[in-house]
Amino acid sequence: MSSEQTFIAIKPDGVQRGLVGPIVSRFESRGFKLAAIKLISPPRELLEKHYADLADKPFFPGLVTYMLSGPIVAMVWEGRDAVKTGRTILGATNPLASAPGTIRGDYAIDVGRNVCHGSDSVENAKKEIALWFKEGEVINYKHSQFDWIYEKA
Repeated sequence: MSSEQTFIAIKPDGVQRGLVGPIVSRFESRGFKLAAIKLISPPRELLEKHYADLADKPFFPGLVTYMLSGPIVAMVWEGRDAVKTGRTILGATNPLASAPGTIRGDYAIDVGRNVCHGSDSVENAKKEIALWFKEGEVINYKHSQFDWIYEKA
């Protein structure tokens, strides 16, 4: 089976609103395997590296300041098409364009308070995971439900 990992972060608004459990539950219910999770108050340098592609945008300073405003839950989820499916579970970046049933469609209104971040490509997922997690923090194991989620090839 072709498996990949994705980086999902619950932003300060999601943590403060008590949405960690429901968000984790959505990924678990879908059948993805949790490979790493931690509650972190990231330093400015980490956030500036994470959002480096947005550094020239006018909203960048406010984004970094906001992401420093409270703890973040950083996670690694694993499974078939985890990046693409993870983005689908999250919904559109702008919550008003997100379908009901998605995390952002159900829990957010403003784009600046859209509850979660999700990797947008397998390449970026690898970079983000390496940025947020040290070696040994992402656990490799066989999910006990694996055979109930995936068909054998």
